[in-house]
Amino acid sequence: MGIFMILFTFLGGLTLSAQSAINGTFSRKAGTIETTLLTFLTGTMFLAIFILFFGRGNVLAILEVPKWQLSAVFLGVMFLLFIVAAVPKIGVIAANITVIIGQLVIGVVIDHFGWFNSLVIPLDMKRSAALVFMMIALYFIYKGNKRASEEV
Repeated sequence: MGIFMILFTFLGGLTLSAQSAINGTFSRKAGTIETTLLTFLTGTMFLAIFILFFGRGNVLAILEVPKWQLSAVFLGVMFLLFIVAAVPKIGVIAANITVIIGQLVIGVVIDHFGWFNSLVIPLDMKRSAALVFMMIALYFIYKGNKRASEEV
């Protein structure tokens, strides 16, 4: 099952990058907020149909969860809005690696402090070095993107 989940997550990453590129291009014509809205409306319709046929959970549980947990909905919208705005300006790879760095930074903070009832994993030199190397990678990717756009 572990290998299947790794493959499943890998495919999720592929689709996320493709979506970023397509939405970035689409937003040049339709607008950033409009593209984000269309993405969420389409996703809502798709998931509603999917829930009808395959759903096993309880949609009404949203009325019972602590209100702070509903912030995840807002965070998802903000994520997509930021990506749709960034991709046309800095490119898909720079946007995606920046997202990954952001995920790693907040992940390290969440792990370190055990926020949201997560496992406590203290920040150490190895994790700090990994973040530094990711930022160096972003620097080189961004500089490469700027150079390539100037040559065109």
